[in-house]
Amino acid sequence: MTRYILRRLIAMPFLVLGIVTLAFLLTTVTKGDPLTAIVSDRQMNDPVAVAAAKARWGLDRSLPERYVIYVGNLLTGDMGTSFITRRPVAQDVFFRLPATMELVLAAMVIGSTIGITLGVLAAYFRNTVIDHAARFFALFGSSIPVFWLGLALLYVFSVKWGVLPGPGRLDPRAAPPTSVTGFMTIDSLLAGNIRLFLDALWHLILPAFVLGWAVAGTISRLVRANMLEVLDREFILTARAKGAGEFRVVVRHALRNTLVPTLTVIGYSFAYLLTGAVLTETIFSWPGMGSYAVEAARGLDFPAIIGVTIVGGVVFLLTNLLTDIAYVIANPRVRLG
Repeated sequence: MTRYILRRLIAMPFLVLGIVTLAFLLTTVTKGDPLTAIVSDRQMNDPVAVAAAKARWGLDRSLPERYVIYVGNLLTGDMGTSFITRRPVAQDVFFRLPATMELVLAAMVIGSTIGITLGVLAAYFRNTVIDHAARFFALFGSSIPVFWLGLALLYVFSVKWGVLPGPGRLDPRAAPPTSVTGFMTIDSLLAGNIRLFLDALWHLILPAFVLGWAVAGTISRLVRANMLEVLDREFILTARAKGAGEFRVVVRHALRNTLVPTLTVIGYSFAYLLTGAVLTETIFSWPGMGSYAVEAARGLDFPAIIGVTIVGGVVFLLTNLLTDIAYVIANPRVRLG
């Protein structure tokens, strides 16, 4: 496994270069003019102002020259400067990344826990009321659009009943803790403010549940299908014949043999949600990567778009590697090569 990991790590820079190249080329074939995000409408009619803007942002150079300069700057950690915020893209991205990471991790914990539990129950109590209810929950969660579900739950639990807070990461009247990790819950604990931690955790529940419901539906269907197959195998009958308890048979023997395909779904879902939580972050005013990507796309902020694409690609590659390692931990019979 060590050689496999080393090979993947050696190949990763070349894969990242491919992602950078593809993202850079895609921004050049769009019909939008990035100058609209740099200069005002009045200055667009001034040739001197347009030429000065092109020279400042390097838009007067040829495409190969811009590409070489960008890759060279990227090797030093420079992702360019945002057209909209006028700040380094790396600073903007890594300022927003912890907010998305906190939301996605909470969503994956909720989605994985619910999905695996419902999948096991549905398979064990097949063709019963529990099975039908679990499958309905999975189908409903996977079919309902995220924006509709988010707005509906926000209206019911926050506006109508008032049991959960509204959008945002904290109460508007609360002062945020000193940023250490960027995770509002962890930073609140590091500051020793339990009340602020509970407030941050309370604000996290609803958007994390909305984001994790679709994942829970996918995982539960997969676990159920694999559990139905495993529960009929001979080693399950042997374990029961030896007097093993049902809980041990289901969890240790049956569930463990379904973890490899389940880990695949969990890993790819995490990578997808990290850059795909656009609607959830927009509905709940969550200042993360998704909302930053939307703002960049609307304003034709090409450096920001490329920066988000690079970070998403790197996260996807790392998640894929960690998923492969988790295969071996879940099932020692798996050999990576």
